[in-house]
Amino acid sequence: MLSTKLKSVGKAAANKALSSSKEKFNELRQRTGKKASEDDYLVALDIGTEFVKALIGKVNPEDGSIDIAGVGRRHQALSDMQAGAIADISGVVENCDAALSEAEDQAGISVRPAVIGIAGELVKGTTTTVKVSRKTVNTPIDLEEMERIIRLVQQRAEQRAKAELSWEMGGKEVAIRLVNSALVSIEIDGYPVTNPIGFQGKDVVIQLYTAFAPLIHIGALEKTAEELDLDLIAVAAEPFAVARAVIGDRQNQNLSAILMDVGGGTTDIAVIDDGGVQGTKMFGIGGRAYTHAIERDMGISFDQAETLKLSYGTSQLPPQKRPAVESALDKTADVWISGIELALGEFPKLDHLPNRMFLCGGGASLDMLLSRLEEGNWFKDLPFTRRPSVNLIRPSQVVGIKDTTGKVNDHTFITAMGLLRVGLDTMQLGSSDSGGIREKLDRMLSV
Repeated sequence: MLSTKLKSVGKAAANKALSSSKEKFNELRQRTGKKASEDDYLVALDIGTEFVKALIGKVNPEDGSIDIAGVGRRHQALSDMQAGAIADISGVVENCDAALSEAEDQAGISVRPAVIGIAGELVKGTTTTVKVSRKTVNTPIDLEEMERIIRLVQQRAEQRAKAELSWEMGGKEVAIRLVNSALVSIEIDGYPVTNPIGFQGKDVVIQLYTAFAPLIHIGALEKTAEELDLDLIAVAAEPFAVARAVIGDRQNQNLSAILMDVGGGTTDIAVIDDGGVQGTKMFGIGGRAYTHAIERDMGISFDQAETLKLSYGTSQLPPQKRPAVESALDKTADVWISGIELALGEFPKLDHLPNRMFLCGGGASLDMLLSRLEEGNWFKDLPFTRRPSVNLIRPSQVVGIKDTTGKVNDHTFITAMGLLRVGLDTMQLGSSDSGGIREKLDRMLSV
């Protein structure tokens, strides 16, 4: 009885906090006084383990570019997130509220269409290859047939993702939903094509990237958007968003690279080959793991450990504490490198891995991580043709997105910029009723 009462009180308190947060956000919208056209602006919310980042982008319809008009950022409490997923909805709503308020005050507008990123070890992104033998060899392929083939590939990918999650959770069934889908390649009788419509042939081989996430995580994001009075137009797997940031509007479709988003709770990896996303992998080691290692080894508080970690490599770190801090960081970096080796080892369909690596995210600010990738022999047992080069992704490298605020100035904003790109993709697909064949294929893949 007491337990039931406590649960009721806790639920009531959470609902009150959510309601209060929503009221404050609505007050902000009234205070700004200027409503933005939903066709012109969108919001990207990167809800990370360590920080919430909000970007407001103005879409330029004439060239499909985006100008960042507002930037907001708010630190998360330790209990708000767990391994990249929301653990306390009311706490996250409050942080998002603050970040959005800052961005909207700067932009001078209120915006409702939003895209939110999703991360965590249970988000599964992979490229599935399916061969379909056609019975009507001499009949040209049409859109209806391509739609059937794509649905077949997506169904097989979903079965694969469910089986993988069930195995990881000890046989427990997990409800999942498709969050992202993108064409990688199409071949007809061994001949690569970019537009299959009108071709004849027997064997159609299609490679399709798909990302699935547990419904419980997606539901938390949808609830967050509802409380913030946002229109959620897309949920995107964050490594896919980083890939979209770098690939852009297909100007770099021959790009081959390994992209790594090192966040507070997870490391997210996307492998791009010839402009196509071959797959995404995530594992639960991020910046907070290094802080916890210092906390544990030195017997100090988390906040003290975070200060020491951020001071590492600078003159601000007391010399007498450097050996202990370095030892704790080294041990965690060893495990992190092993995680990267395991993740990249799960791309057996590639003859060789790309020789360029680009990092982003707050965790990548730790210089030790770049040094380990640049100097260690971790890559020797993987199919690299030579030692990979390692660099941070700069905002200026993001195709078609320009910052007009002066605040998007480092690698920690790349994921949020990629979410803007995913949002733009979604808006364009939703408004394009008479596009070309490629646009129609993309609309089949939109989720």
